[in-house]
Amino acid sequence: MRNDQAAGLRAMRRSPQTSSVKVENQKTQQKPVRVITVASGKGGVGKTNLSVNLAISLSKLGGRVLLMDADMSLANVDIMLGLQTKYNLSHVLDGQKTLREVIVDGPGGIKIIPAASGVKRMAQLSALENAGIINAFAELSDELDVLIVDTAAGIADSVVSYCRAAQEVIVVVCDEPASITDAYALIKVLSRDYQVTRFRLVANMSRSAAHSQRLYEKFARVCEQFLKVHIDYFGTVPFDQALRDAVQKQVPVTLNQPMSPSAKAFRDMAKKLQTWPVPSDATGYLQFFVENLFKRNSH
Repeated sequence: MRNDQAAGLRAMRRSPQTSSVKVENQKTQQKPVRVITVASGKGGVGKTNLSVNLAISLSKLGGRVLLMDADMSLANVDIMLGLQTKYNLSHVLDGQKTLREVIVDGPGGIKIIPAASGVKRMAQLSALENAGIINAFAELSDELDVLIVDTAAGIADSVVSYCRAAQEVIVVVCDEPASITDAYALIKVLSRDYQVTRFRLVANMSRSAAHSQRLYEKFARVCEQFLKVHIDYFGTVPFDQALRDAVQKQVPVTLNQPMSPSAKAFRDMAKKLQTWPVPSDATGYLQFFVENLFKRNSH
């Protein structure tokens, strides 16, 4: 029988900041790190495309960006980028590698933590193991400006965990009933059961800016009426053949066709993200992301 606790503790032991005492002592020494979780109710709506291209756009603006592929069952980031990765998060959990040792260089200056696609047990992590993975990030806080967590689709436990602990939650939708219904269900679970009350919405595969605005207004109105949450409009990604071509080539559109409409949309969102308030208290620090996740999962 697999010992979940031992595996989780091995992952945490690899990090030099495993206790709340150490986190507290380093609170004044660490710089703020934006922690952003990207989620969607339904798969196939462009969530990973957003995560990758937003990360590259932020890097091009001078940020030090780490992209974590947190889809433990169907990892997409390395496939989308054509990366051949030797190690991944399963090796961190097994104690074979430190988190820093599994990080790979991605395109556009970003760093990537590959997931473990096809590894069954990585799709069934315990709460402690999820906490162990994130706890290992504490040692990287001085090397980062932004951590983007690309989650699995749906409302699996790992998705909920990352959304609850992040500073910002971006929800990606497209204008089709299943996408809208599933995104609403995700927000309902997070708000009703875990008191996450603010979300940023991205409308993908949009016909026009006006179309996206109408979709946002309709979706936000329903959410805010029945769920007591606040939905901010983050941006839109237009339906763009250049984006589809880039996916086929396994090259991000922001690098493959940087003047395309979709690449411009990603850059606009990156610039907008930079105007969001920089974390000024403990909740904005990466190590407190770690601590929040661990405390919540241990209850």
